[in-house]
Amino acid sequence: MNATTPQPKKILVVSAHPERRSLNASLTSFAVEHLRTAGHEVRESDLYAMKWKATVDADDFPDHGPGERLRVMDVSERATLAGRLAPDVAAEQEKLLWADAVVLQFPLWWFSVPALLKGWIDRVFTAGFAYGPTVGPPYSEGPLAGRRALVSVTIGARATSFSDRGIHGRLADVLHPLQHGLFWFTGLRPLEPFAVFGANALSEERFAAVRQAYAHRLDGLFADAPIPFRTLTGGDYDHDMRLLPEVERPGTSGLDLHVRAGD
Repeated sequence: MNATTPQPKKILVVSAHPERRSLNASLTSFAVEHLRTAGHEVRESDLYAMKWKATVDADDFPDHGPGERLRVMDVSERATLAGRLAPDVAAEQEKLLWADAVVLQFPLWWFSVPALLKGWIDRVFTAGFAYGPTVGPPYSEGPLAGRRALVSVTIGARATSFSDRGIHGRLADVLHPLQHGLFWFTGLRPLEPFAVFGANALSEERFAAVRQAYAHRLDGLFADAPIPFRTLTGGDYDHDMRLLPEVERPGTSGLDLHVRAGD
């Protein structure tokens, strides 16, 4: 391998769709094949095929006593630090630590991720692993720092309805809880999302164009600039986690306040 050849990376692809003949399944298969052809090592977590348990409950923590109150953050932190989580949760955490990048593939259902994917997030990103006093401050170089994150989402509506004046709101705002509240909160560096609009009626010709565009985004997984969210520890926020007025860009409001000026 010469100096100009990109080094192979390790990538985790997490998908959530119940139909194996769906557009989401096709995009998942395409991504896995494309990344492996490029020389990367890929692991998959197909949540429906795995019959993933979506709910956090006492079964996630084998040492939790039957008469003990389930304080999820405290109990999950103790179990995480003691290495006493349910095996399926521990296995997904190991995949995240193994990976250099994470790709989430899902349909946008009710302006969010499918319940099974939300359950993967709830159960896997435990205190003591993804957040909490033992792993450092959020919105900075957190426990999963150095890793990239790419959302690949299919949407039935047209792109204009998710624009700045679209009735659904900007896609960046709809995905903010995932991009900023999950990825950046834990140190993952999110890229701009890859979105397929009008996904309920996709012609063969359009699907070919989608695959070409997706291949380009996958090729840039480690080269494209991530969204330049502000760090909590970079001096832009006060002690109460409020953005300092003097650092905001004139005319900026809403969630855009948390993206660095000049990037």
